[in-house]
Amino acid sequence: MLVRNKKTFSMGFLLAISFLVVLFLIVAPIYDGKNGLNFSDDLFNKLAKGSSYFIPKIQKSVDGYVGKSFSVTVKMDKAEQVEPATKMLLAAGVQVGTKGSEITISGDLGQFASRILKDSDAMYHNKGSEIATAYGMNEKEVMRLWWSILSKADKQLKKDKKIEEAKLVSEVNKKTVEPAYNFYGIDAQKVIDKAGLMTSLLVFYVLYTMWWGYAIFYMFDGIGLSMKKAKVKKEV
Repeated sequence: MLVRNKKTFSMGFLLAISFLVVLFLIVAPIYDGKNGLNFSDDLFNKLAKGSSYFIPKIQKSVDGYVGKSFSVTVKMDKAEQVEPATKMLLAAGVQVGTKGSEITISGDLGQFASRILKDSDAMYHNKGSEIATAYGMNEKEVMRLWWSILSKADKQLKKDKKIEEAKLVSEVNKKTVEPAYNFYGIDAQKVIDKAGLMTSLLVFYVLYTMWWGYAIFYMFDGIGLSMKKAKVKKEV
């Protein structure tokens, strides 16, 4: 390899070596048994969970539907889901009718949604044992069934032109059931409590990306490879 500019090549080479050294430190399990990627991923998951607690806000909307009757028929994906789903629905205080894989749900919409919020709150705070005890089922399976029931109810209510009920069901599902399930087992943290660390990680990410870019740039410049603006060809 012909090095035309030893100074810039050496600079780029040192940047590349130091970049790889730092990369080794990032992937090494020296952060409480985790590597840097696991550590940062865990941190951002905790911050994301801390920013996804909408249950108190949704509860206020749900309270406005207490005493409002509703009825909807949903078709479960599998016939074996009907029995556990029926058990959960009855525990939520609604009337249930079944026919094959179809379940007809009717009752007080506000009370029904409140029960799901209660389960979501327990799941969000990593108290899955409370849900498992209440239904005699694995807590994750309970939340998956709630998500499935609400998703299907949302679609059917829209078909039935019951837009307000569908909107409430959709909000309960997307803003309480989904976050509670997705972040289960993760300890929530507020962004404001980790603002300094989060900012440092983001700044480091930007600088580290530039670090490698400059290493390549200087090494290529050292061997005579560079980017130049093409000359404009003039037509005669």
